[in-house]
Amino acid sequence: MIGEPSLLLGLIGAGIQGSLTPALHEHEAGAQGLRCLYRLIDLDRLGLGGDALAELLTAAERMGFTGLNITYPCKQTVIPLLHALSDEARALGAVNTVVLRDGRRIGHNTDCFGFADNVRRHFGDFADASVVQLGAGGAGAAVAYATLTLGARHLALFDIDAARAERLAADLTARFGAGRAAAVADPGAALAAADGLVNTTPIGMEKLPGLPLDAAFLRPALFVADIIYVPIETALLAGARACGCRTLDGGGMAVAQAAEAFRLFSGRAADLDRLDRHFATLRQARSA
Repeated sequence: MIGEPSLLLGLIGAGIQGSLTPALHEHEAGAQGLRCLYRLIDLDRLGLGGDALAELLTAAERMGFTGLNITYPCKQTVIPLLHALSDEARALGAVNTVVLRDGRRIGHNTDCFGFADNVRRHFGDFADASVVQLGAGGAGAAVAYATLTLGARHLALFDIDAARAERLAADLTARFGAGRAAAVADPGAALAAADGLVNTTPIGMEKLPGLPLDAAFLRPALFVADIIYVPIETALLAGARACGCRTLDGGGMAVAQAAEAFRLFSGRAADLDRLDRHFATLRQARSA
């Protein structure tokens, strides 16, 4: 109907053709009586690099976009291009949601909420756990913050960029206290004394298949979480299940962070159960 509320949204990232985010937002909007058009802005498909980000943001504004989701590899590089940040995005140094309103670009981070919600619904919490995290980038910062908020007593951070892991560990100890986080050079050695493993690297995605560390380091007493959801069972999770570990895939995080982003874009609360059901339907259709 002409004049009904509408949303024009997009996702900027590299290798995002498998994303279920557009379908989640369009379905939830429809259920709430909103028109919604959600477009993928895939840097790989367009043959663009991260230096095109400023141009893409300007184009989205000119075309009347309501907002954008931001994913790998742009969650940190987008920050200098924004007018303001939410408190959480500023604390994390990473943005995955940009609201475009009244000529301003406001950056938010829903990854922290999404990961924490997924853990609470399936594991409960990380109370008194020692956790090894692979990756200290944009998503890694949000997940690390959530992990300590969920009660982990210690977080060991590994990243191929050692300086990035050191910076994140320093930020976390300043916020949560000395001894709560540290960068490590050998994740396998750290895992030997840990209770759980969290992967926030892109290794395991359809475009970057494989394991983020040697499966020989896995053992049944560990819990293993992966934030990737395409595929829903990464090589890491498959290896962990075969080893007898408790596992957590990235689907619940994808749904929860989408629900929070939908609220920011539309001003309306999303129905998390409805999003969960639609996500399950989308997964089944993809695997059929």
